[in-house]
Amino acid sequence: MSRPAAVLIGPPGAGKTTIAHALAERLGLAVRDTDQDVEAVAGKTIADIFVEDGEPHFRELEHAAVAKALAEHEGVLALGGGAVLDPRTQEALREHTVVFLDVRITDAARRVGLNTNRPLLLGNPRAQWTIMMDHRRPIYTEIATHRVATDGLSPEEVTEAVLEALGEAAREQV
Repeated sequence: MSRPAAVLIGPPGAGKTTIAHALAERLGLAVRDTDQDVEAVAGKTIADIFVEDGEPHFRELEHAAVAKALAEHEGVLALGGGAVLDPRTQEALREHTVVFLDVRITDAARRVGLNTNRPLLLGNPRAQWTIMMDHRRPIYTEIATHRVATDGLSPEEVTEAVLEALGEAAREQV
């Protein structure tokens, strides 16, 4: 059975996609992002899926993408920020090495601008992000096998911190 070397979770602005690419490069592995998988299956952007089909439809597509990636991807896997909300996904992740890229609002806002391309942050993005994290942080923390605080760190420093957190387990997979 194949399994990802590491699964990255966290909120918008945590750097999941950026760190997944850097980590995969360092480990000599492939990278996969389930948000991209969802967009490929749907043939439209996540923002368009939310508007045209609704969040429940998006969450079903997202769960299917995560389940498929967990079953077949052997590299580094980045999940969409809300993927952990599905109890089925939470259960599936318990069998994997999961790294929670933790970030505070100040760094998240600076990194992504909390713009309108993120459907769950419409309106007052900072307030929405804070409310979202109040709900999600306990889930991220419970599911994660490792937590890496990303505040004030460059992508290279975060990648090093993830490698250190993974320790020998990650290096043995190369």
